[in-house]
Amino acid sequence: MKTSSALKLVSLCVLGGVMTGCVKASDVQKVSDQGAAFTELAASTQESGVANPDIWPDLAPLPLDPEVEARVDELLAQMTLEQKVGQVIQGDSDSITPEDVKKYRLGSILSGGSSAPGDKAYTDAQTWLDTADAFYDASVDPEGVEVAIPLIWGIDAVHGHTNLAGAVVFPHNIGLGAANNPDLIEKIAASTAKALTISGHDWTFAPTLAVPRDARWGRTYEGFSQSPEIVSEYSARIVEGLQGVYGADDFMTEGRVISSAKHFLGDGGTENGVDQGNVTISEEELRDIHGAGYIGAVESGVQTIMASFNAWHGKKMHGNKSLLTGVLKEQMNFQGFIVGDWNGHGQIAGCTNTDCPQAINAGLDMYMAPDSWKGLWETTLAYAKNGTIPMERLDDAVRRILRVKIASGIFEKGRPSERANAGDAANLGADEHRAIAREAVRESLVLIKNNDQILPLAAAQTVMVVGDGADSISKASGGWTLSWQGTGHTNDEFPNGTSILDGIKSVVEAGGGKVIFNPTGEVMDEKADVVIAVYGEDPYAEFQGDIEHLAFLDNGFDTSSLKAHKDAGAKIVSVFLSGRPLWVNNQVNASDAFIAAWLPGSEGDGVADMLFRTSDEFEFTGRLSYPWPNTANAKDALESEPLFNIGYGLTYAENKTLAALSEDAGIALSSQGERGQLFVKGKTVDPWSFVSMSANGVTSIGPEGLQSDLLNVTRADFSAQEDALAIEWKEANSRVLTGFVSNAPVDYMRESNGAMELAFMLRSLSDTNAKLDVLVGCETGACEVVSTIDAPADEWSETRISLSCFAEKGVSMSNLRSILALNASSPSKIGLANVRLEADADGVQTCPKE
Repeated sequence: MKTSSALKLVSLCVLGGVMTGCVKASDVQKVSDQGAAFTELAASTQESGVANPDIWPDLAPLPLDPEVEARVDELLAQMTLEQKVGQVIQGDSDSITPEDVKKYRLGSILSGGSSAPGDKAYTDAQTWLDTADAFYDASVDPEGVEVAIPLIWGIDAVHGHTNLAGAVVFPHNIGLGAANNPDLIEKIAASTAKALTISGHDWTFAPTLAVPRDARWGRTYEGFSQSPEIVSEYSARIVEGLQGVYGADDFMTEGRVISSAKHFLGDGGTENGVDQGNVTISEEELRDIHGAGYIGAVESGVQTIMASFNAWHGKKMHGNKSLLTGVLKEQMNFQGFIVGDWNGHGQIAGCTNTDCPQAINAGLDMYMAPDSWKGLWETTLAYAKNGTIPMERLDDAVRRILRVKIASGIFEKGRPSERANAGDAANLGADEHRAIAREAVRESLVLIKNNDQILPLAAAQTVMVVGDGADSISKASGGWTLSWQGTGHTNDEFPNGTSILDGIKSVVEAGGGKVIFNPTGEVMDEKADVVIAVYGEDPYAEFQGDIEHLAFLDNGFDTSSLKAHKDAGAKIVSVFLSGRPLWVNNQVNASDAFIAAWLPGSEGDGVADMLFRTSDEFEFTGRLSYPWPNTANAKDALESEPLFNIGYGLTYAENKTLAALSEDAGIALSSQGERGQLFVKGKTVDPWSFVSMSANGVTSIGPEGLQSDLLNVTRADFSAQEDALAIEWKEANSRVLTGFVSNAPVDYMRESNGAMELAFMLRSLSDTNAKLDVLVGCETGACEVVSTIDAPADEWSETRISLSCFAEKGVSMSNLRSILALNASSPSKIGLANVRLEADADGVQTCPKE
């Protein structure tokens, strides 16, 4: 087994008494004070986001196969310029057809977190295979070309193949980091790879090698640890579990898929934990902390690396040539290809989603252009023809892509449905895969508190199970599960899964005990010996999971009920589900035992195993891979000693009493959203809901959208993936409205005194502008048009309406139940995003023309 080396840092030059990276003498020879000059040079390059490759690890290049390289040469010589451009572009399966693939000869497609054939965000193996065959057949159709290149299909299988019905859902990476078991992580990767081959996928966008530094980041759970050592130790083993060992007989053979290490570089180090934000740390920190995992991945032959959304000192990573080319390709000798993230190229200064030669010139080899692929193909072809993109650079990108495709065996494997494992859905729930997941659950749990050693519990007693997480596999699995955000799924959508409640029932009933399921947690006449409370964060993914403070706030379960059960004489065991460590001092104090269960996935039996110690061999071996905050104030938490350090975790045998913790959160415990936000980051903010209104009544529209004869509501991209609503009125004068309603009256009287405006982003998703009516008073059934506005075609535009305009129309701003109802008098499709109240910057009342 080839293992990654320990974190290797190149020798550093000492110049002028300051530890710095090496620089050529010619850079400073004209300056008498070389030390000062070098310090100034380093500071200026760092501030501009330019790396010095010389201080990064100089990795030996892996040997290339001469036969593969000769075959690449042969293919390149036969390809047209149009084909070459097609190879460097990847479109999303929801925005492309097999006919498009054939016409534009795209090199790849992906399925985003909620993109699957059919009307759901996930589907069954046969449907995936049928679609995979159609795309594959189109890519190898020889009509019109001298040589046809098979496409590869990528998907985010980040904790199992969770867009495939019936696949095992493994614990998210934060739990696997707590397990700290490299052998287990390789088994999980191999199991995931096999599931991908069942559905006909070639490529997973994993592993995530982020080192999250601020738990407010919504992707914290995708990182194994805040310790770069754990991430570094895992990286090679995951790559080998997915791909096989580079150079060995099992490399990219049956049951293996292409791996993509992500996101290069610094995604976990953004300021204030803001997703896709700016990283302002030194280059040495960028290398030693955030670059640690990439050493093992590159040494193990990872075939692709995904560029990150974030910037480093203001320079977006998709356009950072010094890091993509200078560090990764030239210094670290990465020989695979670099793929972008979801329209990440469009965030480069001077770029749009459909126009960005800067990215490929910086070193990106394949654009991820989910819905922008066609326009990007056209502009990229034009830039290749006029020399803006040098032919040498384009050929290098295509060479890298072809090298990976040939190594993967895609040219010989044939149609996805004819490959090994294809369609073997029965294997998804096989005992071997579920056993691996169940072991991972056991090893990932961290025992935070066990006063009086009440764990393990005896089965032969009356056990009350409370909390909204107990009977929800979805909540226990988190984001990137069945759909991108992981919300709104029921247990019957996990046919090979077991909820934590069912796991507890199985153990207790077999042991002669009794289970009372009481999800809301109120004290009942029937007494229990012990109460097991399962609660925590609701599912989220990416930027929608960014939070402002570190306090856990009750959502689907009132944790204050724990004290009432304790006062009634029951012992309390809390099983806390979360994608990050949070301030939960109140809940810990109310519990006799407290388990950080993270997001354990679909094997709830693993939690029951540890609650009741179903085997003497089982022990709490999970240890915190992140520090646990001692305050809800994120700034203070980052700057002070944690409540529990990395490495903390109890065993059954440890007789330690955790004293009562301070219940001073350090901040006011308000909601994570801000007053006046209605729809931000792709989700509504309490107390608002998005609904359709018609003569038939009011219909709530959740994350899954709405499809009807008159109205369709889906998702669109504004500044990030699926952070906007796509609203389509199908008929003229349909009299179907969409809008925001509150579950309780909202008092905006103060805000309507002329100082606040309702602001939102609009665009027409058709070729022409759309005309919309803005209405109020709809909660009473007597809507009144207060203005008519235009949604422009081709670009997003901000609309602002002073709240005083509504008040002047007689709207009761102190008792508001609905706001921003929209209607289109003719068939239209519009995008709506970022709906919020903002201060009126110019003090001028804005009332759009009626």
